[in-house]
Amino acid sequence: MKIIIGFCLIAMGLVVNAQIKLTPTNRITIEGKVKHALHFSIADLDTFKMKNLPDLVITDHMGTKKHTLTGLRGILLRDILGIADIDAENPKVLSEFYFVLAAPDNYKIVFSWNEIFNTETGNNIYIVMEQDGKKIDESADRISIVTMTDLRTGRRHMSNIERIIVERAK
Repeated sequence: MKIIIGFCLIAMGLVVNAQIKLTPTNRITIEGKVKHALHFSIADLDTFKMKNLPDLVITDHMGTKKHTLTGLRGILLRDILGIADIDAENPKVLSEFYFVLAAPDNYKIVFSWNEIFNTETGNNIYIVMEQDGKKIDESADRISIVTMTDLRTGRRHMSNIERIIVERAK
């Protein structure tokens, strides 16, 4: 019994030490299959049109409530991506492109070009600029994203976004 308890304590210690403490991000870089990489600081993001958003219940993959985000204001991800000059030979091939949003801990989420620019979902993907009355530069999560219409909201609720990589399906 003592061996099992000792093993559990060691295992818990390893798990705690393995967690990465993220440094809050202060800018987003759009790179990959674009003609020129773009960099947006928090001040740059502040210049985009902001919208008040309803409270959002964050759920896990099973639909279990984890917490609620309140006092949200955000900018459409589409507005930022629309500035990127995608390296496509013609508009017809844009359907082959997708966007990988990446955080420093290597967590990634993916959106297709059509999902963002050609569906109602694209009207509901926001970069959070304010939460609970605080601007993002006062938040530990800094640059985060929410998809207001997702059924399992936690899957694509991501904090500390630092890069958006534009890729093309092969």
